Amino acid sequence: MTATLVDTYGRVHRDLRVSLTDRCSLRCTYCMPPDFADWIPGDHLLSTDELMTVLELAVAHGITGIRLTGGEPLLRPDIVEIVRRIAQLPQPPTIALTTNGLKLAQLAQPLADAGLTRVNVSLDTLNPERFKKLTYRDRHHDVLAGIEAAKAAKLLPVKVNAVLMRGINDDEAIPLLRYALEHDWNLRFIEQMPLDASGSWQKSDMVTAQEIFDMLSAEFVLTAVPTRGSAPAEEFAVEGYQATVGIIASVSKPFCAACDRLRLTADGQLRNCLFAQDETDLRNTLRNPDIGDVERMQRIADLFQSSVRAKLPGHGINDPLFIQPARPMSAIGG
Repeated sequence: MTATLVDTYGRVHRDLRVSLTDRCSLRCTYCMPPDFADWIPGDHLLSTDELMTVLELAVAHGITGIRLTGGEPLLRPDIVEIVRRIAQLPQPPTIALTTNGLKLAQLAQPLADAGLTRVNVSLDTLNPERFKKLTYRDRHHDVLAGIEAAKAAKLLPVKVNAVLMRGINDDEAIPLLRYALEHDWNLRFIEQMPLDASGSWQKSDMVTAQEIFDMLSAEFVLTAVPTRGSAPAEEFAVEGYQATVGIIASVSKPFCAACDRLRLTADGQLRNCLFAQDETDLRNTLRNPDIGDVERMQRIADLFQSSVRAKLPGHGINDPLFIQPARPMSAIGG
């Protein structure tokens, strides 16, 4: 396999985040309003065959890891078949999935059997009533059941992602880590990012990575793990445990210089950065009836290359001229 997706700053792109749908079964307050209805039109979404055309080409050009995201990817009716088809590609990539966990209890084992390697589950609170208030759904027990099902299916390590919000759940840093250590979760805290559908994000309201580290250090001795590579989380060994805790400081300590990720939206737009203002349209080429399959694949390959070459050195969140992307996280894919 030849790694050809190299940008002008020398970053080799090996990770593709693939959104399967913008729909979600929760309404997390930092993501979308409870009455959100600005969904991508159904006929704009890539079919499974169109999706596989893109993924086969991406793998042939050096992508070694695919993460399936949403919205909520487990809402895709053929999610198990998609995982199976990816696993059957020549030189198959590792396949991971990010989910809210609501359907994971039923799907963890079938997904593992199909070829899924790892799973990330979002959970911001240990309190069922707080969960209901944050998500507008009374489904806390389903998330916990999904995490246990993922462990039973050997989708290890099970990573649990938590976003702390000032005055809402920032009192749960230590309880979350304590619970994670007791239940063999790989916990990762993520700074809240400007990707909410309502556009109400304020940097001053964000709980920073340093604040999270200081909270955890009140009870635990944390030592930075020296090797990070292109991973978004800075990992810390927890003294007295065979475990680490991660902190993803996308805003306060950007890690753009090591970024190896591209993103494919559910409607076939290629994004070279989570916060990019521009997208590269693959859907029109996929659906163009006037070109043959060979030319279609070459054009898509060229579009990948042009997107990668246009990648900026960083996301620019801390630039005074930063503009929040028009798409919310649910429509981009994490």
